[in-house]
Amino acid sequence: MPRPPSSATLAELKAAVGPGGWLDCAGDVAPYLTDFRHLYQGATPLVLMPRSVDEVAKILALCDRDEVAVVPHGGNTSYCGGATPDESGSQIVVSMRRLNRVRHIDAANYSMIVEAGCTLAGAQAAAREADRLFPLSLGSEGTAQIGGNLSTNAGGTAVLRYGMMRDLVLGLEVVLADGRVLAALKSLRKDNTGYDVKSLFIGAEGTLGIITAASLKLFPLPADTATALVGIDSPRHALELLTRLRTAAGDQVTSFELMPRIAVEMTVKYVAGVANPLAFDSPWYLLIELSSPNPNQNLTGLLTSQLEDAAAAGTVKDAMLATSLAQAQAMWKLRESVPEAQRRHGASIKHDVSVPVSAIPVLIEKGTALANELAPEGDVVSYGHAGDGNLHFNLSQKPGADLELFAGRTHVLEHAMFDLVESLGGSISAEHGIGRLKAGEFARRADPVELRVMHELKRALDPKGILNPGKVLCAN
Repeated sequence: MPRPPSSATLAELKAAVGPGGWLDCAGDVAPYLTDFRHLYQGATPLVLMPRSVDEVAKILALCDRDEVAVVPHGGNTSYCGGATPDESGSQIVVSMRRLNRVRHIDAANYSMIVEAGCTLAGAQAAAREADRLFPLSLGSEGTAQIGGNLSTNAGGTAVLRYGMMRDLVLGLEVVLADGRVLAALKSLRKDNTGYDVKSLFIGAEGTLGIITAASLKLFPLPADTATALVGIDSPRHALELLTRLRTAAGDQVTSFELMPRIAVEMTVKYVAGVANPLAFDSPWYLLIELSSPNPNQNLTGLLTSQLEDAAAAGTVKDAMLATSLAQAQAMWKLRESVPEAQRRHGASIKHDVSVPVSAIPVLIEKGTALANELAPEGDVVSYGHAGDGNLHFNLSQKPGADLELFAGRTHVLEHAMFDLVESLGGSISAEHGIGRLKAGEFARRADPVELRVMHELKRALDPKGILNPGKVLCAN
């Protein structure tokens, strides 16, 4: 079991990163002690900010020797408390923000090597400078770091075409609990030499090792893009349209985002610069994007004809295609501002879940009935990545509703929602990870054999339990 660091250990840790590489004053460490959603308030005697993989290795060797717990910290955009130390004040925080170089870009190999502290936006920009695309796209990309994206296996708005973060990784550099460095940064698409060890660390949330760098896949930049905001009557019509578009356009369907009317209304009300070009005549909205590296695809013509046919069939009520980059960006701002609008509106109960795409209408229908029964003080705001089956099934506090009563519904509703999701063959965590928030539910619901394998891996790679304790796996 980890134990509090001694003053001698703290001095050695400070020396490992040198002047300017550590923080220990209360005001300086405060930003590292609260998670993004303010669900947890931790404590720490020391925040370390290494600049190199060697410094990370020294930190972990010392902490492993003295059995001191370590919490890796990235951009602090986690929704599940995965990067926040506990309340004991005995855990060391290791911030990756200074480990932020783009080490290498191989345009001909469509790959790049970046360090864990590089922001997602920084990685995207570096790829664009090489006339390439790194396709992971998140609302928090200006703050979220590559290490955190890897540790939570981030998803985002382009999973339908490009896959999750796991699908975008060619190699990893990882520091293990005892300070050894796993140097597996090959940029190969075919490599069958033994076990795929790097995959263990993607989605592990820093509980098996600290990722310090990654070799990532790049793609051709889009040369033709078509974006549309579409009004529909129901989620079932969304699936009908998705089938139609995938049949006509294949993997050129890059994004397919679903929003209820309440989410659009809320966003227009609370977020400056957001407008709804379709007014509020539709119960549901879709934001659709097609893209191709071929400039002669005429995707706008293709999307237009498919939407016209869908309208004739009664699937689509209304639609507007973006005729400029500014219009497309405005449509995306409408979608990406939904979480901000919910925060400004008031308290929320959030569920990041996934089901087979075909089950989305049932999830929304039955989930809404559960919410109305178990949390009548809230309005359902169910939106997200309908193209890949991931919905953020949230509730927002109704105006005038009692906050304490509403918040008190969280666990009962969560349990019922997770039961529903499991009955539909889904997952209780689609893209936000487990962290501290869902560790208990995960322990109760995971397949016993799978969970036992995870605990065995944890003991093998981190026998002293110093890496991000209390996250993902409950004590065993």
